[in-house]
Amino acid sequence: MIEAAGLSKFYGDFAAIRDVSFSIPQGQVAAFLGPNGAGKSTTMKILTGYLAPSGGIARIAGLDVNAHRIAAAERLGYLPENGPLYADMTPLGLLKFFGHARGLTGPHLRQRIESVVARCALEAVIEKPIHKLSRGYRQRVGMAQVLLHEPDVLIMDEPTSGLDPNQTREVRQTIRELGRNKTVLLSTHILQEVEAMAGRVIFINRGRVVFDGTPAEMQSGYASLDDAFHSLTGAALQEGGSCAANV
Repeated sequence: MIEAAGLSKFYGDFAAIRDVSFSIPQGQVAAFLGPNGAGKSTTMKILTGYLAPSGGIARIAGLDVNAHRIAAAERLGYLPENGPLYADMTPLGLLKFFGHARGLTGPHLRQRIESVVARCALEAVIEKPIHKLSRGYRQRVGMAQVLLHEPDVLIMDEPTSGLDPNQTREVRQTIRELGRNKTVLLSTHILQEVEAMAGRVIFINRGRVVFDGTPAEMQSGYASLDDAFHSLTGAALQEGGSCAANV
């Protein structure tokens, strides 16, 4: 459902990512793990069609994102790290806007808005301007927008960023539930997210994939995921290669 096949992105001589390859089947929650500046955001922007790759192919539900961007977008929900756009809108106005953009109308749109508002607990702020909402509520609005058109594939960049512990717990539970029948790729550098939500880890550092396996396999031979994280990062640094950044 999500496939990166030899993805590279160059800015002149600088390689943001180089030859990144992985595939994620339906019904799997995968954590895209790595330190800040590893190339996670660049890869996710290519997968969602926000950036064109310098080389390789990104596919969503079997569709080449570069060649069939609109068709791929119909199957995809994307939550960027900075949350929803159009901060002068209310959550209700934003959901109506994106619903119409997605081709939802009439009773179906109303039903979908009611469903995501309830799921993301937005009732108390549904008519307030988004710019007046807390970071946690803005993240909830973003999550509601992602789920509005019932996509098969979800890509989320730091989905619990700025949330308090209770909100984080709720988002983790929602993602686990969604992962039962949807494909989820979530970017994070927080190891607790990996342990709480993901059945698989794709670890990227300096623009290259340095590990792909289960959290248990990543921790194998180490006292904790923290130790494994440090070792993978250090090993990649010793091997050299191109630097990467969240562009």
